[in-house]
Amino acid sequence: MRDIPFYQMRDKILKIGKEAVKKAQREGLKQGIPNVYSRNGQLYYELTSHEITTDTPKEYQ
Repeated sequence: MRDIPFYQMRDKILKIGKEAVKKAQREGLKQGIPNVYSRNGQLYYELTSHEITTDTPKEYQ
């Protein structure tokens, strides 16, 4: 039972981190910057239209 404060703090830190990432992604899209993800070594781009593509946007080639 001694670990409960540790897990509560861990959960709080993870929640804050996730919220910060989502905010940064939203702000980036508003500024025309696509979000980039990688899955199994393949890059995926979320464009400002929220379309997901594997094609590198022209401005980043």
